[in-house]
Amino acid sequence: MKLVIANKAYSSWSLRPWILMSMLDIPFEEDVIPLDTPEFRPRVDAYGAGSTVPILVDGDVTVWESLAIMEHLAERFPDRGVWPKDPKARAFARAISNEMHAGFRALRSACPMNVRKRHPAKDRGEAVAKDVARITHLWRSARERFGQGGPFLFGAFSAADAMYAPVATRFAGYSVAIDPVSAAWRDAVLGTPAFRAWHAAAMAEPWVVAHDEADEPVAGPFPMPA
Repeated sequence: MKLVIANKAYSSWSLRPWILMSMLDIPFEEDVIPLDTPEFRPRVDAYGAGSTVPILVDGDVTVWESLAIMEHLAERFPDRGVWPKDPKARAFARAISNEMHAGFRALRSACPMNVRKRHPAKDRGEAVAKDVARITHLWRSARERFGQGGPFLFGAFSAADAMYAPVATRFAGYSVAIDPVSAAWRDAVLGTPAFRAWHAAAMAEPWVVAHDEADEPVAGPFPMPA
């Protein structure tokens, strides 16, 4: 299979299926198409799929949109645990993943993903605070109800963790204060071998996308867990 993605420094939607496939040992090759370059549009269009990335090419099947890719992987690899086995946990995981896909626009707008830098904490407004409160409520609920047996939202790493992985980078990179349960989950995701590999590749990329660079002070490098 081939996974088509954009810059690892910035592309939150690319991170989602990439980290899921990496964590679940689903083999793939990647095609990185840099954002805001002349080659982006023709190379994406050549796949004859969506208008942006990620795109998964699986033989003669092409799938785009992160959640659609994850559902395809769940059907293709039913033994890999893309979704939790327990029906109640699986329903909850799908619901919060869809909520992530459709929502939290204030946080996404105020804190664009950038895994190279850390910014100081500051008041980012009521709308962002509401998004943070809702997200951390969902994380705590998943951990309390279904998180036995592992450090991730439903114990073992699943599509739900992948969907919220870019939020973990935002909370770390923008010094967003969160409760201990949520912080432990954030650090578990950022400490995975898969995210460490993603971060190392992002740091080595030569591209800078100006509109994804926050216009605010930089406190240092992105804070990777010890």
